Amino acid sequence: MDIRGVIFDLDGTLLDTLEDLADAANASLAHFGFPGHATNAYRYFVGEGLSILIERILPEKNRSQAEITSCMDIFLQVYGKKWDVKSKPYAGILEMLQQLQDVGLQLGILSNKPHAFTQLCVQRYFPTNTFAFIYGQREGTPKKPDPAGALEIAALMKLQPHEIVYVGDTATDMQTGNKAGMFTLGVLWGFRDRQELEINKANKIISHPSEIFTHVNRNR
Repeated sequence: MDIRGVIFDLDGTLLDTLEDLADAANASLAHFGFPGHATNAYRYFVGEGLSILIERILPEKNRSQAEITSCMDIFLQVYGKKWDVKSKPYAGILEMLQQLQDVGLQLGILSNKPHAFTQLCVQRYFPTNTFAFIYGQREGTPKKPDPAGALEIAALMKLQPHEIVYVGDTATDMQTGNKAGMFTLGVLWGFRDRQELEINKANKIISHPSEIFTHVNRNR
């Protein structure tokens, strides 16, 4: 194995954004008079794009496309004001990223978070030039687990998929990396559990960010 690049998921992998996402989503539900959900429940609501998040949190009888769109609009307004209140990088992430940069690895981000918010989060929480390529959910590009975004980043890195490690915390991430032909690292500090990562064929499962550098450094 000759690893020369790493692509990361964002929410639940690099950043703990759960509380800000849950707070904005619950505020959006309250706007329409709907009950909210426990913060921990959002571990299983998020990860597959904004429209899926909103569909999952709305009451079953209120999931028409018009209602989903209206709630999405409110969510974007609320989250746009409060996306960085409680969010933060997980412990050990910044140090691990610096280690990867120090040995010359190309780094990228691929998220199902709306592209504008993905860019804002990266600018807010990480040093400039940490990541060469940063993509959230964009019009015209299929969202994960479609591998198109991962393969686009690989092409921009001028690397073959087998030269890249894909790091994430959910089934969606493992499916994305596997479909792209990349080595998949599943992380246990994020939103989902070991069983989900195993079922979705993570090549390796790790419990601390330092293990990312250890794995990559041994295989570059």
